[in-house]
Amino acid sequence: MSFRRRDFLRTTACTGVLCGASSHWAYGQETMRRKIAFLGTVIFRHSHAQHFIDRHAMGYTWGGRWQAPRFDVASVFIDQRQSEGDLSQQRIDKYRLKQYPTIEEALTLGTSKLAVDGVVIIAEHGDYPTNEKGQKRYPRYDWYKRVVKVFEASGRSVPVFNDKHLSTRWEECEEMVADAKRLSFPFLAGSSLPVTWRFPSIDMPVDTPLKESVCVCYGGVDSYDFHGLETAQCMSERRKGGEVGIRSVTALRGDKVWEEMERSSREDTRRLMVAALTRSHNLPVEGGFPTEPVTYEWAKRSLPGTIAYFIEHRDGFRTTMFLCPIQDFNYAGLRSDNDEIISCQMYLPMPGHGSTTADFFNPLARHIEELVLTGQTPYPVERTLLTSGMVIGGVESLAQGGVAYQTPQMGVAYRNGAPPSFWRE
Repeated sequence: MSFRRRDFLRTTACTGVLCGASSHWAYGQETMRRKIAFLGTVIFRHSHAQHFIDRHAMGYTWGGRWQAPRFDVASVFIDQRQSEGDLSQQRIDKYRLKQYPTIEEALTLGTSKLAVDGVVIIAEHGDYPTNEKGQKRYPRYDWYKRVVKVFEASGRSVPVFNDKHLSTRWEECEEMVADAKRLSFPFLAGSSLPVTWRFPSIDMPVDTPLKESVCVCYGGVDSYDFHGLETAQCMSERRKGGEVGIRSVTALRGDKVWEEMERSSREDTRRLMVAALTRSHNLPVEGGFPTEPVTYEWAKRSLPGTIAYFIEHRDGFRTTMFLCPIQDFNYAGLRSDNDEIISCQMYLPMPGHGSTTADFFNPLARHIEELVLTGQTPYPVERTLLTSGMVIGGVESLAQGGVAYQTPQMGVAYRNGAPPSFWRE
């Protein structure tokens, strides 16, 4: 069958909204339960696939009660098995799920056409190639393109969720977003950090005159740096004028971080770093309690091995992210009109540090359900497109010895004036 855009739009439009796998319902109508295809790389304890498959097949806590899944996991594709500790078959058996040997069969339920109402891609963890820059080539882009081919062959599409950043190559990230727009399907992606609890429970008011955002967090390059950048960007994007894209990324390690921070032009960054650190619940202090005030000088002495990304936006705005030896994600932003600092912690309790169930995944699982049930995304996918680019820029800058990596291709402009999407219960 030849694919024509006019036919595609006709088959996916119902009174102005996209329809799902059956012509018997449209978004907002509850005449039948939706079905999703779950695509995961590997399932083991505390893997992303484990957290999401449990929530989508068993349920999760929400609003002081147990929330049963609001759609059905109709099919599962799992790419790899671990030699020890693998939970794939155990979860498939426990939830009586139908496993398929290919992505295409999972989407079509073994038929010739798309037969599900949503696709969840959890391509995180597993044994995949790592390039010379230290980037692991998870199959997010490849799987996504296979999903798109099924949409094209079927003449219609359904909502798609992609866990974490889009890809390790900018042109692939752009192509993924372009495909969603070309085929008119809702596309949600990104981190759990923007939608988890916040202490205090605040959001950045739309059109706030911000000057700079800082995130102080932990983790590695091309992994948790993405979480830190999404922590900052979900606040930065609500600034006056909206997001306009980035000009360059400079990533530094160790002493070079502090050399950059000593510049007179970094006075605001120093203030914001301290403000973000004071939101941390896990500062590296001796004896289990602070013995001196948290200051910039204290940070220089107490945070060895720090990696920083210094990001210049096209409108003069700045984002700075620090990966350092703490255990949480902390944000601080500076208003340009009254010099006020707005700060909070975005709560990510790691297993063994206050959470064994990783309940910070609950709101993201909730948003995935809403995506499939309503066809609406809680925030623009352009956020994740830009933060994916920030990660790529940081990796490239580090690979080149800390020089500024110019990003003329990353002029991603968008606005997010949507209601708050983080967990407030």
